Amino acid sequence: MNPIVGIGEVLWDVYPDGHKVAGGAPFNFAFHCHQLGHDAVIVSRVGDDELGRELRARVRELGLSDEYIQTDYEHPTGTVQVTLDANAVPTYTITENVAWDHIAWDEKLSALSRGARAVCFGSLAQRSSKTRDTIRRVAPGPMTFAGPKAPLYLFDVNLRPPHYDRTIIEDSLRRCDWAKLNHDELFELVDLIPLAHFDEEYPAAELRATYNFGLVCVTRGPEGAFLTTAEELFHEPGVPAQVVDTVGAGDAFTAAMVCLHLEGKSLRECARFAVHYAARVCEQPGGTPRVARAEVERAAFGT
Repeated sequence: MNPIVGIGEVLWDVYPDGHKVAGGAPFNFAFHCHQLGHDAVIVSRVGDDELGRELRARVRELGLSDEYIQTDYEHPTGTVQVTLDANAVPTYTITENVAWDHIAWDEKLSALSRGARAVCFGSLAQRSSKTRDTIRRVAPGPMTFAGPKAPLYLFDVNLRPPHYDRTIIEDSLRRCDWAKLNHDELFELVDLIPLAHFDEEYPAAELRATYNFGLVCVTRGPEGAFLTTAEELFHEPGVPAQVVDTVGAGDAFTAAMVCLHLEGKSLRECARFAVHYAARVCEQPGGTPRVARAEVERAAFGT
């Protein structure tokens, strides 16, 4: 098996009415890669508690293996309190010192990292030194392996104050092939790194050039996304959606970009499909709704 790997937080998103949804950006990413027809796994850690057992069961119900979800006997399963504003945009209160802060490197992860087709990692799980060290070993950077089967390393910036700093961001940018972030995160990096900011496009191009990686994807909500490489910069317009909430939309976009890229599609085809796919995710609650790939393809490509 040569899977796509999401590494970092797996947790329960707990909504104001008390219901909970399995979440975490790397888990949402892995789920959507699986839903799009690719082998995908989540690498994370849960507590030896009822929430952890329920979370494992939910991961399996959604079609993923829990083989690479470790059990922590000292720290609880992660939870996040989610609130939605008038535009259905979420904010998160993230419990600290939980199981996914303690993901351990082992022989299973060593074998997995050598065979991965792609690895997606973010900034949040790197708030702890132990998980940060494990992520660095699973995603050591694009110069580690050579050849056509080298993994694609994708940094989903995913800023969650106060759980990041300049050192984490810069280290991650140096170890990725692609970086994905949203419009607001781009301008947080403008101040954090810092970057020049004449307009929205310039700092994205400067970010890519400064850290010498291949692609920056900037999502812009209902306005779509823009992408920049060394050769081109283009905008992919948004598509209409009856938004229920936007939880997981960015993770769905990232998964769609990676999956279609691995299938050999052009960058513009990847972006068109990803924008349509993310819009459909916004029309259902939670980060892991069922979306039919064939319907998205018809909307995006007329096929």
